[in-house]
Order: sequence, then structure tokens, then C-alpha cells
Amino acid sequence: MVSQELDYFRAIIQADISPLAKITEVSEMKGLSERLGQNIWLKREDQQPVYSFKLRGAYNKLRQLPKGSLVITASAGNHAQGVALSAAHLGHRAIIVMPVTTPEIKVSSVRNFGGEVVLHGHNFDAAKAHAFELTQQHNAVFIPPFDDKDVIVGQGTVARELMQQLNELDAVFIPVGGGGLLAGMAVYIKSLRPDIQVIGVEAQESACLQAALDAGEPVELEQVGGFADGVAVKIIGSETFRLAQKFCDQVVTVSSDEICAAVQDIFVETRAIAEPSGALSLAGLKKWSQQAKRTGLNVAAILSGANLNFDRLRYIAERTALGAKNEALFGVTIPEEKGSFKRFCQSLGGRAITEFNYRYAGQGDAQIFVGVGLRGGQIELDELKEQLYKNSYTFEDFSDNELAKLHLRYMVGGKPPVAVQERLLRFDFPEYPGALARFLDTLGSEWNITLFHYRNHGAAEGNVLAAFDIPSHDAVRFDSHLAQLGYHYCEETHNPCFAQYLQAPITEQRHAS
Repeated sequence: MVSQELDYFRAIIQADISPLAKITEVSEMKGLSERLGQNIWLKREDQQPVYSFKLRGAYNKLRQLPKGSLVITASAGNHAQGVALSAAHLGHRAIIVMPVTTPEIKVSSVRNFGGEVVLHGHNFDAAKAHAFELTQQHNAVFIPPFDDKDVIVGQGTVARELMQQLNELDAVFIPVGGGGLLAGMAVYIKSLRPDIQVIGVEAQESACLQAALDAGEPVELEQVGGFADGVAVKIIGSETFRLAQKFCDQVVTVSSDEICAAVQDIFVETRAIAEPSGALSLAGLKKWSQQAKRTGLNVAAILSGANLNFDRLRYIAERTALGAKNEALFGVTIPEEKGSFKRFCQSLGGRAITEFNYRYAGQGDAQIFVGVGLRGGQIELDELKEQLYKNSYTFEDFSDNELAKLHLRYMVGGKPPVAVQERLLRFDFPEYPGALARFLDTLGSEWNITLFHYRNHGAAEGNVLAAFDIPSHDAVRFDSHLAQLGYHYCEETHNPCFAQYLQAPITEQRHAS
């Protein structure tokens, strides 16, 4: 071990965070262990006073400073609360810059912990830039959320406790955002027990570590998703990447649906409600275990936080069944005739129908959108598809189709009766009061909107599905307009959901994008 890593190891051993951070429990996941054939444990960082591991790094950083220091940071969540409480406990003054899009529950929490909140900008990058400006103006100390030795050391105390609590471990799964928790835990674990597998887990929407490993250096992601907002980081830290590159054995990426399923697993086993990033590592553990060649291993995941906005539970509950493979979504063509629905239900072999959407559209074939309950996961889904084939049904599996999951299943209406040259796009924008109206203002009124669907699901980002009447000769100008909007968007014009359920008749060739 080189002296640099040895310094980290010694600092983690010596770090005294006990005046504020508590030793959190390790919970055995008995039901999930039996289901996956592994011995699964959950390190409960939701039990910290700020309901997140971030308190450890913040306190360890701030305890190094002279009493009465002015500290400033930028954060929309857990780091902000950790800094606020640590500063109040140690006698410092803390200014926390948060985006104006930050939910009120998090703003109130930071203030209750003693932090002075400054709301600035509509995203984290704007808030961070303003925090740097304030730091220079006031000659203050900026507290980084992850890329700092003292912060990394503080997060490494999670591993120190875990290895004291569990004598036998084969693998530890650690959530990755900026990499502070992974770096601290990995350097400690590998210094003490090189045989233990250290596995980082990232959300597919913000896999900055995997991108850095592929490039050989930290690279900035063009766009990150906001569902697991605690790990929605565009670029991993330089020091955290150095340690992760050296001590992390593997990276697993998981989808939002898989994270939702892990939130449910945690609730069922512990009655704790994890935030999406808090359940991230368990989602990765589950995915890894299902692909592992060995069973009976002793594995642990970190429940890193539980600062969840209550209204997000609706979205999580809706997506959980899909993430756990307990539900499948299909678009099916059936004859437009009496008795066809009954025959279709009989072809499902007694499986429960979770939803059924249909509207009469004239003679010929009917297009139905149906949800089917599953008990046997992917294996049963494959069996169901085979049954539908044998019964001569034409169908599409929409279980992994974001357009279907986010919008189609909640929409009413159908195809318009007249020909329209439609382009369908899915937009993301920061969610805050008045955000939808601002989005519409930016979108403008130059082109006719032929379809619009918006649904607030309590996330940091709003999601809109919109179709526009765009004649072929105007396509280039429309593309130029989209590029200037400043919103992230995804073209869905060629999505099979659109063609099957929503698209208008076409009379002239549509622009291919």
C-alpha cells in the first residue's frame, strides 16, 4: 500500500465523528436473502440525525476548522443538511445555496438544522456557481460534497463500522454519485481485506463513474436524470475517481424501475422508506445476485439516505411492479368483435389483468393497452409471450418503454380523425411552481400542438409529452427551434406506442429525424 492510501486508512481509523454521527444498525434482509440465495445485510445510514450518511463527511471536514468559521456550500439535499447540522454543533456559521427548484421540505430541514438558506438558480450548476461567488466575497471556506480528503475520510467511517459489525463479508455494494462514499469505503475495505469485492452501483441516468472508467479519466455527462437526485452528478470527482479506479472491483448500473423495486424491498423488510438514491445499492446487489454464479455469499448494501418527498411515493409505487417484474405492459391487436376481449383474457392462463385500456375506433382490429400481473418474473414473462404467439395475437411488449410507462397508460382519447404531420417529443424541465407555464412560454406558439400530456409525480424534473403539426418543408426550422429551447428532449415520433395508439393518419411523407 502506498503512503497516500495508508494515510487515508489511518485517518479513517482515527476519525472521531461520534459527537454527532451515530453508529447505525445493520439489518438482515431475511426475505430477500431467501429469495436470491444470498445472505444480505443492509447498513442503515437512514438512522443518522439528518437521515443520510452525508453527515459523516460534513462533520469530519468542519471539525478541522477554527470555531466560528463561515462555511458555504451548494446542495439540494443531504449534503446541505449534514453541513448545516455540523456547523451548528461545532459553532460555525453555515450558508447553504440551494436551487429555487428545491422542495420546501428540504429547505425547511436545512433551516431547522441551523443553516442559512440562499435560493439561487433553477439548477444545481447555477447554485454551485453562486456559492463559489459568495465564498470569495466573504473569504469563507467552501465545503465540497465529495471531492475532498476530509469528506472522503468521514464517509469511510461507514466501512469501519460495517466491518466491525459483520465479520464475514464477500462483497459490499456502495451507491455512487460524486464518489465520496465509494472512495472512502473502498480504500478502507481494500486496505484491511483485499479479498472483499467492492462494487459501485450507479443509476443508468447518471453513470458518471462508468463513463470515467471507459475514458480513463473523469468526463462530464451531457445530461443526468433527476429521479435518483441524490446521485445525479454529471462528473465524478478527480480524487474520488482515482481511489475508485484503484479499489473498486466492478460497477453495476440499474434502472429507475429497479430502484423503485428496491425501495419496496427495504420497506417490506425494515419498514423504512428509502429515497431513490438510498435504495440504489440494494438494487445493484439484487441485479448482481441474479447474475452471480455462486449462492450463499455474505453481501451488504448501504441504505444511504431516506430524505424522500412524500408525494414521490406515488411514482415509486407505480413503477415498482415493473421494476420487480411483477407486471408487464402490452399493446395487443385483437379482433373488433363480440367476445374477443373474453377470449384474450382466457389466453392469459388465469393471470390477473392490472389495467385495460380500449376505445372503439371503427371496424376491423382493436388496439388494446393491457397490464398483466406476474409472479415468476422474467421467466413467466417469456412464457406469457409464447402463449400470446401460440394464440396468434400480434403484440408489443411495452414493459421497458418509457413513453408507455410515463405517459400512454395515463392518457385518454385516441388517434385524431384528420391527417396531421406530427412530430412527437418528450421534454424534461426543472419542476417548481410555475415551471410548466414557463416551459410553454419558451416553447412558443408558432406551431400547432396536437397532443399534450403532463403529469406531476413529485420529482425534481417535470416530464411533458407533446406532438406538433410540422409539415415536411418546415422540419429544418422546427429542429433549429428545438435546439435553441434549452430543454433536454427525446424524439418519440417512431416509438411503436405512438403509431399504435396516438398517431394521426399521414397523407405526405414525414420528415425523418
